[in-house]
Parts: sequence; structure tokens; C-alpha cells
Amino acid sequence: MPAEFPLAWALVFLPWAGAALLGFLPRERVAALVNIGVSAASFLLALLLLAEPVGVQGWTRLDALNLPLVLLSFLIGLTTAVYSYGALAAEALDPLRLRAFHVAFQVFMGAQALALLADNLGVMWVAIEIATLASVLMVGLHGTPAAIEAAWKFFILCGVGIALALLGTIILSLAARPVVGEEDALSWAVLREVAARCDPGVLNLAFVFLLVGYGTKAGLVPLHAWLPDAEAEGPIAISAVLSGLLLNAALQAVVRVKAVVGAHPETVPPGALLLAFGLASVLVAAFALWRRRDARRFFAWSSILHMGLAATGFGIGGPAGHLAGLLHMLGHSLAKSAVFFGIGAAVRLRGSQRIADLGGLCASYPALGWALVTGILAVAGLPPFALFASEFLLVTEVAATHPWVILPLGLGLLVAVAAKIHTLQLLCFGDPGPGTPPAAGPEKLHWPSLGPIWLHLVLALLLGVALPGPLRAMLGEAAGVVG
Repeated sequence: MPAEFPLAWALVFLPWAGAALLGFLPRERVAALVNIGVSAASFLLALLLLAEPVGVQGWTRLDALNLPLVLLSFLIGLTTAVYSYGALAAEALDPLRLRAFHVAFQVFMGAQALALLADNLGVMWVAIEIATLASVLMVGLHGTPAAIEAAWKFFILCGVGIALALLGTIILSLAARPVVGEEDALSWAVLREVAARCDPGVLNLAFVFLLVGYGTKAGLVPLHAWLPDAEAEGPIAISAVLSGLLLNAALQAVVRVKAVVGAHPETVPPGALLLAFGLASVLVAAFALWRRRDARRFFAWSSILHMGLAATGFGIGGPAGHLAGLLHMLGHSLAKSAVFFGIGAAVRLRGSQRIADLGGLCASYPALGWALVTGILAVAGLPPFALFASEFLLVTEVAATHPWVILPLGLGLLVAVAAKIHTLQLLCFGDPGPGTPPAAGPEKLHWPSLGPIWLHLVLALLLGVALPGPLRAMLGEAAGVVG
């Protein structure tokens, strides 16, 4: 552990130490409580980053771009651990698989921290690969044919993506070596400083591989097919951490590389490529939403759409475009994980993921139904939530700087919002599924299921209507870090 930045490495090794401990705890309830304890301790450590100086420390760096993402990651890690306390019992996992889930979850959290905090692009690549492998294990835990198929698709497609990202990392390093030598050729801070003296053709080639490679992990079209299966077949907790955490880490990697390549005046503008991937993701996902009959798959496609919107913001560039992309990442993580928590509770109560079987939730389970109404409105980008603020900022910036983008972007947004409102009506106000009781007893839902949902939604609301001054300043500074 580098002595100059112990807190960053503590955020990596504390979850990994917790994973080692959880591997030896056979009792389900004790393991779930320890999982919550490790997650709470990690979140408290993450809060201490607010008092740390920004800058590069060894292989890690702390800046305005990764600090809010780290805090958000460990908050969602904690709420997911709390939610899992009650939810895992309904997953029908044997003791060995339960132990594997807790171990993989904490391995994922440590790798997520390392991916966000790494200044060295090689370390970042390793961290994202570790997080991917831990996620693959969680996706396949049920052992059903559908779960195994989803895990293999996840592994193969993201394996292709991470291989391309590795090749892009090597090419980027080769571009920098004639200028800085071998020692610092993978440092993001160094690369950005010397990018203007590197070969622009090599930088262009590196960015293409890195965009496709990490774009696969971020769920961007065209290598997005793993995401709907992965979020539909694993335990519900994996849906929350995939959509709320892993996608952000991968997109942050793309954004950091964009800042390096864009620092050379003779390269092909990297924002144009990112914009193309973002718009393609928005349009493909928006129309795909109308064909989904499985609730978890529906909201997995929504994740693809929102990653496309964030990528569009970063592709547009400029302070407003970058701010829209960053705010969209934060708002999406909070709102989407809340919706997945709610869908998971509904699936446990009804025993089905089909939208047709989950209807009438507001009548049958009012607390859950109205929480889902609020969450789906937030995910749809309606006011007053954070996603509305980010989408409004994005659309106004597009209208001012790239008016030709208005048509495809507006079409995607309108089609997606209509699909989500339609699904909201089916889930929350539609006809109850067969055999559904008129009202649920209070014992059906407990605070570990509902508490995380409302906490996330309140935070998404605050980001939309009353962005705190320090966070506003941090996001503005982060927009400058991006480029």
C-alpha cells in the first residue's frame, strides 16, 4: 500500500478483507449483518475523502471527477447490503451460493473503488476486470439455464470489450513512451500533460479501441446485449450494482481517455465518436423498451438509454455538456437502483418478473406501489428529479451548439418517456395479477426493502431541486477535469 495515499487503498482493501471474512461465515443472518457492517465502514471511510487533498498519490488520484462517484458507489453499496438482508432469503440460494454472493459483492466493491480512484490506466483496467468477474459470478448464482446463459454472455461480450480496452491501453502507452519514457506512460495525469506532443494517429487508434472496449462495459450500443440478460437473471442486488456502479466506472474510464486524446489539437475530435455511440444507444434502447414484457429487462434497457444520454453529454462537450453527463450519471444511479429495489420486492411478493403479473401494485401493496410510481417518474426524467435537470441541461446545450442533434435526441427521449409511463400504468395502476390479495399485510414488507428505495429517491429529488453549493462547485470543477 503506497504510504502517500493510505485512505484510497483502505477503500480497496477493507471490502476485500471483508470478502475474506465472509467466505468463512456459514450462517446466513450473521453473514448478512457482517456484509452490512463492512459496507457501512467502507461508506464512512469514503466520507473521509472529503477532507483529503486532491491530486495524484502513487497509483491513485483524487479529483472532482471521481470523488462524487466514489461517495455514490459506497452509498449504493451500503443500501444494497441493507436491502439484501431481507431480499436474499427469497432468492432460494443454498448456503454455499449465499456465501459466494457476499464474497463476490465485497470483491466487487473494492474493485469499484480501485477503478474509480486509479490514476494508472493499467491499474484501472485490472480493477474493472476484477469487478466484471465478480459480477459474472453473482449473475450466475441461481444456476438456472437462463442464469448460466446470462453469465456466459456477460463474460464473453465483456471479455471481448476488456481485451479491446487492454489493446487500447497498450497503444496509448506506446504513444506516450517516446515523450515520457516507460515509467509514467500509463499515468492519466502525465498522459494529459504530454498528449499534445504525442503522435495524433496513434492517439486516435487508441481511443477507438478504448471507446469500444470500455463502452461495452458501460452498456453502449452495439456491444450492449449482455446487460439486459445480466440484470434480469441474477439476484436483484446485482441489478442495482450493475446499473448504478459498474456502468459508471466504465464510462468514467472512457471520459478520462477522451480528455487525454482531446488534448491534442490534431486528433479526430473524440467527442464526435462518443456522441455517435451515445445517440445510437438512446435510439436503440428507446424503441426496444416497447417490446419488453419482463420488468427487470425493461429497466435494464432503460440503463442502456441513460448511459447513452450521459455519453451524449460528454460527446457534446463544453462545461454544460460535461456537467449534464456527470449529473446524469449520479441521478441515474440513485433512481435506477431504487427502481430495481422496488421491482425486486414486487417480484418476491408476486413470484414473477412479467409486467403483466405485477399489475395493480398501488392497490395491493400501497407502500411499494407508490414508491415505484415515484421511482419510475424519476427514471423517466420527469421533474423535479435529478434526471430532469440533467436532461434539460443537455437539451438546451444541444440546441445551442449542435442543433442537428435535437431531432434524434428528442425522438429518443419522447419514445422512452412514453414507454416508461405506459409501463408505470401497467405495473402500478393496472389490473392485479391472478390470485393477488386485495391488500398486503404489514408483515409482507419491512424497512430493509422500502428504506433504501425512499432514501435514493429523496437524494435524487434533492439533486434535482436543491443541488448543494459544495456539490455544485465540485461538479463544475469536474467538468473542467474532463476537458
